[in-house]
Amino acid sequence: MVLEILPSRTAGAAENMAIDFLLLQRYPRAGLPRFRHYGWRGPAFTFGYAQKIAAVRALLPAEPPFELCRRPTGGGIVDHRQDWTYALVIPRGHPLEEMRATQSYRAVHEALAEALQLQGVLARLKPTVEVAESLPAEVPPAGGTKEGVCFQRAEIYDVVNEATGEKIAGAAQKRNKHGLLFQGSIWRPAAGLAVDWDRFQDDFIARLALQLGAPAESVPWPELNEDEVSGLTEQYSAPEWVEYR
Repeated sequence: MVLEILPSRTAGAAENMAIDFLLLQRYPRAGLPRFRHYGWRGPAFTFGYAQKIAAVRALLPAEPPFELCRRPTGGGIVDHRQDWTYALVIPRGHPLEEMRATQSYRAVHEALAEALQLQGVLARLKPTVEVAESLPAEVPPAGGTKEGVCFQRAEIYDVVNEATGEKIAGAAQKRNKHGLLFQGSIWRPAAGLAVDWDRFQDDFIARLALQLGAPAESVPWPELNEDEVSGLTEQYSAPEWVEYR
């Protein structure tokens, strides 16, 4: 088994969400974990599958234009204007896929925090109980913030900056019969200006490979069905999808 590293791509919000979901649903080399980092064609926000559109719109900035798309995963509103975004797909039956949501969330974020630490970022995971708290915060079953703007509040096992207290990284998960989709976002300003993001990607992948017990291997872009990609992108762009709750 290897961890397949796909080429980086830039796309619109709906297409990015469609591709992430199709990498979980359809893949020519089934059974292998796969990772991709991707960019955004323009300003964009995404929000969790279960969120109500009225509550989302009330928290968005007043200044358009930006793309808005409902994710196939859970979690809160994510501002992608200054983030570093990635997706990880774990096949059904892999030990990480079989973990509870909180533990798979922790494992991926441990790898991420270690990669940031190599560049001097004081990154750590938010623990279950902070010293000043008497009760643990609630963790949504899908991972990530249930509502609100993702980087305004850290949940259990999010990555935070120990020096400033700011949230650096969060994520959301979706499990189905094919495996686990993990959609993650790093807020670059909270990590600091000195981060070399190309080096970070290499270090993050190396540590993910250790967590997964699978060496990383760069592979060509998979031959996804273009009609299916176009159809799902159109669905994710439609008001019926964005505003259905």
